[in-house]
Amino acid sequence: QVQLVESGGGLVQPGGSLRLSCTASGSIFNIYYMGWYRQAPGKQTDLVASIIGTTSTSYADSVKGRFTISRDNAKNTVYLQMNNLKFEDTAVYFCNIRDRAGGYWGQGTQVTVSS
Repeated sequence: QVQLVESGGGLVQPGGSLRLSCTASGSIFNIYYMGWYRQAPGKQTDLVASIIGTTSTSYADSVKGRFTISRDNAKNTVYLQMNNLKFEDTAVYFCNIRDRAGGYWGQGTQVTVSS
């Protein structure tokens, strides 16, 4: 079995920062894809950022220049550094990690941007 554990969400004021982490454990090998998705209330789940390999990153237009995705292969962990947070970044954030056997989702962590 594979387990993904997320952490780092919370309440932050506009302009603030948060760092999300997602660590995979169990029978997971040769991770090739790590991504962060989010779902705002009443909306669909959207891709926020992804990293393939160690350097190929992609971002949603709405977060470019503010969010940075990175990974630590030794720890099977993906991070999302979120700076200059805006009200519209409020959502539940999910990590998605893929190896050759399949894809796995984290349980979600709430990020709330509010003054």
